[in-house]
Amino acid sequence: MTAQEKRTGVRANADVIVIGGGASGLTAAAELAEAGLSVIVLEARDRIGGRIFTITSEPQRSRPTFPIELGAEFIHGRPSEILDVLRRNKIPLHEVKGDSWCVTHGRIESCDFFSEVDDILQKMDNNQPDESFTSFLRRYCPRAPKAVKQRTLNYVSGFNAADPAKVGVHWLVQQMKAEEKIQGDRAFRTRGGYAELVDVLRKRVAKAGVRVQLNAVARRVLWKQGRVAIHGVCKGKAFALTASRALATVPVGVLRGRHGQEGVIEFSPALPRDKLKAIAGIEMGKAVRLVLQFRERFWERIRPGSRQKTLDQMGFLFSENKWFPTWWTAMPARFPILTAWGAGQSAERIESDSMPVEQRALRTISELLGLELDEANRLLEKVYFHDWQSDPFSRGAYSYVKAGAADAPKILGQPVEDTLYFAGEAADISGNNGTVHAAIASAQRAVREILRAEKRLAE
Repeated sequence: MTAQEKRTGVRANADVIVIGGGASGLTAAAELAEAGLSVIVLEARDRIGGRIFTITSEPQRSRPTFPIELGAEFIHGRPSEILDVLRRNKIPLHEVKGDSWCVTHGRIESCDFFSEVDDILQKMDNNQPDESFTSFLRRYCPRAPKAVKQRTLNYVSGFNAADPAKVGVHWLVQQMKAEEKIQGDRAFRTRGGYAELVDVLRKRVAKAGVRVQLNAVARRVLWKQGRVAIHGVCKGKAFALTASRALATVPVGVLRGRHGQEGVIEFSPALPRDKLKAIAGIEMGKAVRLVLQFRERFWERIRPGSRQKTLDQMGFLFSENKWFPTWWTAMPARFPILTAWGAGQSAERIESDSMPVEQRALRTISELLGLELDEANRLLEKVYFHDWQSDPFSRGAYSYVKAGAADAPKILGQPVEDTLYFAGEAADISGNNGTVHAAIASAQRAVREILRAEKRLAE
């Protein structure tokens, strides 16, 4: 019996109920259980991993299968939260390599995309009053070349899945500083994709004795200090579970939703006003990504202009296309796939597009690479896609912070009366929002808070 149960005389189903079985929820559950607490994880989907969603390509006689990422893909920089796990489990990293190409006025040219963008981003100053990135660009960079300003807007929108007219400069500066600490200008993958990390977490929670319930949709959290009751539905049947504490690791899109919408969780009594204000200050970014699998890496035969060099080593392709401006390959792996990425305003256009998203993506890459659409259709084998905007348990891609709300992640992550706790990438306080390592770091922070609360009760 826990200290809380001894004090109240009420037996709970668990010491802690974790809502959400993504990287954050699984990490927290494992660490809490390893510290001696009983833990239940409620996951609404029929799988663990959350916004990590790795599947395997369909097998072909002439080649082995390879991972297809429908959610998180890159390990940004060298964050200890992920690297320590991979090292302990002897999972090697592979740095993302390849040439960067830009399509400008219909021509494919080699480009130094990030250095041009970085020149503008370095002008941001969080000692000045906070404002949106669009406002900053208009105010401080009026003489920058139009093409460079557009690329910078595309970068802020694409990398952060953010609306430049909403995202705050103070938060962007914090993000840049956080990236500098972990070599965030570098990116890595594992050979098997993020599924390898999820598998490690799955084994860890199983070994620690954590009960993981899939298809368990939490709908209502009734709480008072020292006790929570979570009501929901699992495979069509209602359930109610009690605990001393609850840790919500769901995406902020779920917390921002209206009561009654599928996937949205109601808290009763309502969360404190400062918590609600913090949630309102964090937007859920929109992003659409498709993975196009081809019969062969046809781009390795394309020679831009009169160049001798082909696109064989292409890592990224940047453009001003309004639908899918950014594309990347699997380099250094030579899988026959191209990933289409449209975020922010591009994602909004795609949502209202009359053309099916698969056709729009294939048409876009055909135009960018100068390939006949019929030929592209002939080479295409399969398109992989998951709609994160329509996913009721995500309601978007990942979070960003609005102008004037730079403290929102910190406030979101603060416990409520030692009973309700919050984690997930949106509740990260280091500036790494939107990343898997931020989700894990926030879980480790929440675990420390819960264990401190347990210790106070026991004294």
